[in-house]
Amino acid sequence: MKLGLQIPNFTWAGGPAKLGSDLAAVARTADQAGFDYVGVMDHFFQIRGVGPSENDMLEAYTTLGFLAAHTERAKLLTVITGVLYRHPGLLAKAITTLDVLSGGRAVLGIGAGWNEEESKGLGFPFPPTAERFELLEENLQYILQMWGDGDAAFSSKHFDAERLLNSPQALSRPHPPIMIGGGGEKKTLRFVAKYGDACNIFNTPDVEHKLDVLKQHCENEGRDYNEITKTAYHTLDIGEKGEKTGELLADLERLHTLGFDAAIGSVPGVPDVSLLEKFATDVIPAAEKLG
Repeated sequence: MKLGLQIPNFTWAGGPAKLGSDLAAVARTADQAGFDYVGVMDHFFQIRGVGPSENDMLEAYTTLGFLAAHTERAKLLTVITGVLYRHPGLLAKAITTLDVLSGGRAVLGIGAGWNEEESKGLGFPFPPTAERFELLEENLQYILQMWGDGDAAFSSKHFDAERLLNSPQALSRPHPPIMIGGGGEKKTLRFVAKYGDACNIFNTPDVEHKLDVLKQHCENEGRDYNEITKTAYHTLDIGEKGEKTGELLADLERLHTLGFDAAIGSVPGVPDVSLLEKFATDVIPAAEKLG
C-alpha cells in the first residue's frame, strides 16, 4: 500500500516570506520518508473545509515545478486539476515540462472541476455540469493525442487546434499517467475505464460500491480493471504525537483489502516535518507490508 502526501494548506506560521523554505523542507522530508506521491490542490482560492477563501493559495503547476527541484523519487501531481482552469494544450505542455524536468515523475490529475466561487471571482467561465463533463472528455482526448505520435490537427465541440506539436515529449512512456478524480458513476468512472491509468475516489462509506461500478465500466470498455491504479483520498492523521497511528494503519488495511493501491491525503500538522519523519518509521514500512 503506497502513500501520497497532498499539501492543501499554505497558511503557515512563518507567512509568505518563509513559505519557500518551509515547503522545500516538507517536500524533501516526505520524499525521503518514502511517500510515493507528493501533490497539491489545483485551486486559486482556499476551499471550504480547509480555510477561508482569503487564506494563502499557491498556483499548482508553478508549485509542482518547485517541488520537483526539492524531491528525487516521489511522483508529482495535482489532486485534482479542474478542466476549467487551463486550455488542454497548455495543460499538456505543463505536465510534459514537469515530467521532463523531474526525470519522468509527473502525473496528470484531472477532473470536471466544481469551485464556482473562484472561477467567477477571477473571471473564468463556469459552465453547467454537463458541459464540464464534455470538456473533461475532450481534454482527455486532446492531451492523449498531444502525447501520441505526430502533430495532427484536433477538432471537437469545444476545441479546434491546427497542430498538436509537443516537443520535447514526456519521458514517461507511453505518457505520464492520467489520474481521474471523482466518484461519479455515470461519467467520471466511465472515463477512468476508457482513458485513465488511475482513479482517485474519496474514502466515503460507499467506496466499495464505487469500485464495483468502475469494474463494470472496465468490462463494458474491454479494459483490464487490474491495469488501473486505485487511489483513495484519505486524511493521513497520526495525531500530534503519533497517538492515532494504529487507527490510520487499520484504515489503510481496510482500503488495501477493498483493492486500493494507494491512499493520498493531507497530514494534519504539516509543515511540522517531525510528523513526516514518523511516517518513515511508524507508518510507511507497515503500509508496504500490506502489499
